[in-house]
Amino acid sequence: MAALFGSALIGLTAGCSGDPSLSGDTTEASASGTAGSGATGSASASSGSGGGSSSSSSASSASSSSGGDPEPVRFVGNITTSGQIEANFLQYWNQITPENESKWDAIEPQRDRMNWSKTDAIYKFAKDNKIPFKWHTFVWGGQQPAWIAGLPQNEQAEEVEELIREVCTRYPDMDMIDVVNEPPPHTRPATMAALGGEGASGYDWIVKAFELSRQHCPKAILILNDYNTIEYGNDNNNIINIAKKIKAAGAPIDAIGCQAHATADVPTATVKGFIDKITSETGLPVYITEYDLNIADDERQKQVMQDQFTMFWDHENIKGITLWGYIHGTTWVRESGLIRDGQPRPAMQWLMEFLGR
Repeated sequence: MAALFGSALIGLTAGCSGDPSLSGDTTEASASGTAGSGATGSASASSGSGGGSSSSSSASSASSSSGGDPEPVRFVGNITTSGQIEANFLQYWNQITPENESKWDAIEPQRDRMNWSKTDAIYKFAKDNKIPFKWHTFVWGGQQPAWIAGLPQNEQAEEVEELIREVCTRYPDMDMIDVVNEPPPHTRPATMAALGGEGASGYDWIVKAFELSRQHCPKAILILNDYNTIEYGNDNNNIINIAKKIKAAGAPIDAIGCQAHATADVPTATVKGFIDKITSETGLPVYITEYDLNIADDERQKQVMQDQFTMFWDHENIKGITLWGYIHGTTWVRESGLIRDGQPRPAMQWLMEFLGR
């Protein structure tokens, strides 16, 4: 197992094949008025193929509910590791999300100076290896570039649309997008008022973000992503309320993203009940988008993984599962790593056996 689970890194500096525009590190933003967008991490994603995944978890495409656009078959994915793609990534995972590299402050730390080097490489890695790629995220109250808050509202609105347009033009075959991440009360983007504020729906700014995303990224699955939504009743009610209101106002939302950072101490039956409530009351499928188990005890982590992951995998309305890191010492929460000192923890061993990888 030491060789199989050893940790090496693929750097992220390559451009994307197939589109000659995807080769530079930094470009001037094209302007339709004024410009704008940004994250952290470092990255040259050489492609290469990974270890075998089972046919039940292969990442081919199927027809989706969003007007016949491509939708990935159910996947079990993961994120970049400290700005890199682990050399063993494809042995274990068949979907990728940039952890920080696609956040606005990383893409556009200076106004109208777009840094695409890391996202170019991650997107190329995904496309070369035919695995789904998700953009994380367009509109969020965290990791916004420092310059956005000081602009007048009309320029803020132009900057948000420019970000969305530039990303969608550069990466036209993105599979999924976290359009809005962690809406109120969790975070409040500086651009809320510029995008329409509360308005008649109470969330007109979210409606606008989804409309712009569909306009510029017509093929992608558009997701409203938030935390604690399948762990706690108040947050579950909040995401349902937002989704229902923006759907009624015409937002082209395709799915709810449930981060699932806090499920470690929540009974699996409770988690399932909250998922069922989201899907039944909104009519939308769910993606588990940032799953991790912050559990130091190996056997307890394995038991919770068995219980919860099996439920996720068997749930007809969960369309994909992304774990939020896997190398111990690099994960967002301290004890969620699944490979420690080059060796798989029991939860990782079980998961790979379950998936046939």
